[in-house]
Amino acid sequence: MENIPNHLSKIDGQLGKLIILGFPFEELAVNASFEEMIYLFLHNHLPNKNELDNVTKKLLSHRYLDEKILDILKSAASNKIELIEGVRIGVSCLTMDMESNRIDKEGINGALKIISSVPIITAAYWRLLQDQPIIQPHLELSHGANYLYMLTGENPSPENVKTLEIYLNTVIEHGMNASTFAARVVMSTRSDFVSAVTAAIGAMKGVLHGGAPGPVLDMLLDMQESGDIEGYLRHKFENRELLMGFGHRVYRVKDPRAILLSQVSADVWKRREDKEFWAFAVDVESTALRLLREYKPNRRIETNVEYYTALVLHGLGLPPALFTSTFTVSRVVGWLAHCLEQLELDRIIRPSSVYTGPTEQKWCPMEER
Repeated sequence: MENIPNHLSKIDGQLGKLIILGFPFEELAVNASFEEMIYLFLHNHLPNKNELDNVTKKLLSHRYLDEKILDILKSAASNKIELIEGVRIGVSCLTMDMESNRIDKEGINGALKIISSVPIITAAYWRLLQDQPIIQPHLELSHGANYLYMLTGENPSPENVKTLEIYLNTVIEHGMNASTFAARVVMSTRSDFVSAVTAAIGAMKGVLHGGAPGPVLDMLLDMQESGDIEGYLRHKFENRELLMGFGHRVYRVKDPRAILLSQVSADVWKRREDKEFWAFAVDVESTALRLLREYKPNRRIETNVEYYTALVLHGLGLPPALFTSTFTVSRVVGWLAHCLEQLELDRIIRPSSVYTGPTEQKWCPMEER
């Protein structure tokens, strides 16, 4: 299969560099609002004030949850379907609302409808799973602030909103990863945005992709309880167990997103009373890297973005069950930008494969088998 054109991001795994639409990712992550990032990805340039105001108004116009979709989410919650699957169900139902409102399912407005809806569906379904009343969206808060508000019912602090925005900006796009590829494959068939995003969420939920930060936190909490960092890690290495939060298919140096989020997480934990947990996680990282050199001397395995994602989101007070869906709140923008690019390319994606099955099988009747 030929290479798929991608103008959205460039990854240099040897040098640990990530370029987003021509910008160093860290420059965008710490300076842009998430609304600016949304505009940038859908229009390929940073907005001026009028353009930003317009995209913000359009996002707000979609900041509601259709009653038909809410009924389906209530049914899913009554069956205790896990959060990310509930989000996938809710997103797939957006077709009903988009059809009834005659929203172009393959245009910018359709993309904005999905982007605006994902955090609303996530927060609403999370509340349903906790047997708590749904909190209606706040129409005067930013995209990220409204997400935090709908989860808790409390106006988030400016510091926490900024932290969340930096996280969302950091993970918004990362090349042809599993979920992005899934979205592009669906879109390449001349399907629609809802179908493509639904497929991407299916890929996102896997523990080797968007589901990784939760197990990272579980590992850290288990290690803290054991009181023996090195013993815990040696047991993992000697039993050839997967070490979450380390290693990447592309980077051969420390994931640059992990570098930025390590700084962000340090700031978050300074604001918490239990700040010693962050220092503990730093000790775990240094011990793990030392043992990786010992057990796998011929491999360059470094800390990846999931490690410090877990610390940032946990520092914001989000439980692990929300980690993958919060990742999705951001990455849906990258998926839809790829969908727009794939629409313009208008060529089906058909990977080749290598047959590894038997070649000389002979048919025999049922009675002879």
